Amino acid sequence: MTQFPKAFIFDLDGVITDTAEFHYLAWKELGKELGVTIGREFNEQLKGISRMDSLDRILGLDPSLTDMPEAEKEQYATKKNEHYKRLIETVTPAHILPGVKGLLEEIKQHDIEIALGSASKNAPAVLKQLGLMSYFDYLVDAAKVSKGKPDPETFTTASDGLGVAYQDCIGIEDAQAGVEAINQAHMFSVGVGELLKNTDHKVATTEQLDFQTILTKYAEWRNKKQ
Repeated sequence: MTQFPKAFIFDLDGVITDTAEFHYLAWKELGKELGVTIGREFNEQLKGISRMDSLDRILGLDPSLTDMPEAEKEQYATKKNEHYKRLIETVTPAHILPGVKGLLEEIKQHDIEIALGSASKNAPAVLKQLGLMSYFDYLVDAAKVSKGKPDPETFTTASDGLGVAYQDCIGIEDAQAGVEAINQAHMFSVGVGELLKNTDHKVATTEQLDFQTILTKYAEWRNKKQ
């Protein structure tokens, strides 16, 4: 019998839209204030992880900052978010990555549920600006997730919220931490990016996210597990 998924769980940044550049610019601005330089190569380490985890890595660039009190860290994290929110006000439906809207439409046509599993607390606002909110049946509240990716909590929370078994879910990510989170949740992992490792199915760009191909690969994955 052909196995059919019951839910897709999408990451936001780098999968649905690319606000990674806005995150980078916001962190870079904060770095100036802290007296540390944040380059694009270092910024790759911040993709897919929470705001506080990102800030800890940035503070680690200067040993004198590593003992910063939690209250002060919260203030800096809030300041970064204010930078970011100003930048994402420019987001429009034109910022949806190629192929994504068509994939969402195909998923809905097959009565498969869709959830958003993003580490960003601003994800709902971005979805609204993209005009995609109506496609999603469940949004993970990042503020209530205690363990960030690569811990599987974001994805298991999405699955639990939909009432769907983990093995019936397909997760789509562009960050290695996200792929690891999907795998640890015992879901089928789809990676967007040539450098990603340990994916169940991998594509170079969102344009290559073909619904039928994903279903075929998922069915093969499920059959191997039986």
